[in-house]
Amino acid sequence: MSESHTTPAGGSVLDRPLTEFLPHRPPFLFVTRVVEHDGDTLVTEWDVPEDLPAFEGHFPGQPVLPGVLISEFCFQSGAILIYATSQEDQESTGVPVLTRIVDARFRKIVRPGERLRAEITLTERLSNARYVTAKVTSDGKAVLRLQCVLAVAPAEEG
Repeated sequence: MSESHTTPAGGSVLDRPLTEFLPHRPPFLFVTRVVEHDGDTLVTEWDVPEDLPAFEGHFPGQPVLPGVLISEFCFQSGAILIYATSQEDQESTGVPVLTRIVDARFRKIVRPGERLRAEITLTERLSNARYVTAKVTSDGKAVLRLQCVLAVAPAEEG
């Protein structure tokens, strides 16, 4: 994969702050970095914090990262890919939202301190819908594979 692909607005997605592509902010920003971008494929990483508040109540004593947070990592990565590849989406005043989860298969438990790596591929564009496939690994082992649909929804006026 090329690390020099430029976004429609110019500049590499690798060199720009994530907040230019996502409305999310800590503590609900799960993408740590964009690693690679080549056309309709993006690779991101999340360094799962050992002190993530979810670990306090999700299997106390045997902390397990909730699958919904792993999925959200994929959705956020998909939103970055959408904005990085489409001038139309970048110029939109809307916000990226999840509209459908087609399939999700969890393969491995994720523990505090692991690094997750997501490979996100944009497979189809249909009107404002973006069909995405995500593959998440940790230390080279499969964690999650899912397909979903994201869309740029109109922003609330106010």
